[in-house]
Amino acid sequence: MLVSSAAKKRFNLTPKEYQSLAKSKEPARPVFVNCWRAFVAGGTICVIGQMIATLFVEYAGMTKEQAGVPTVVLLILLSVILTSLGVYDKIAQWAGAGTAVPVTGFANSMSSAAIEHRSEGIVLGVATRMFKLAGSVVVFGTVAAFVVALVHWIIGTGGQS
Repeated sequence: MLVSSAAKKRFNLTPKEYQSLAKSKEPARPVFVNCWRAFVAGGTICVIGQMIATLFVEYAGMTKEQAGVPTVVLLILLSVILTSLGVYDKIAQWAGAGTAVPVTGFANSMSSAAIEHRSEGIVLGVATRMFKLAGSVVVFGTVAAFVVALVHWIIGTGGQS
């Protein structure tokens, strides 16, 4: 098929021209609405977490400090259940980053990777795909904790052993 030189010129865009064309065709993002949805969703997750913690304090006789761990565990469990039922992903589509930032977002990422690759087997599917994501988070968390502990030790003891 022969293409005219005018048509060739139209399709040979410089990177700057392409960026300009792509920007003009990009739909406008409703930034305020997206921020509001993220705020509402993340806030709702936090309110639910606070309610669970309060229940542990009031009805299980725990202190506020003791209620923290079971509260997080219960939020993670709820997130995994909602992910397996396909509900969490629908909420996340609506809320965006509001569901990704809390610990429930990490649980959703891990469980959805496990669910998606379960047909590949437990080791090569579930474990490998789950820990591909978790590995980077665990390594970053460990290194960050080490750096914070080192800074705390230096400041707290003045560097004296």
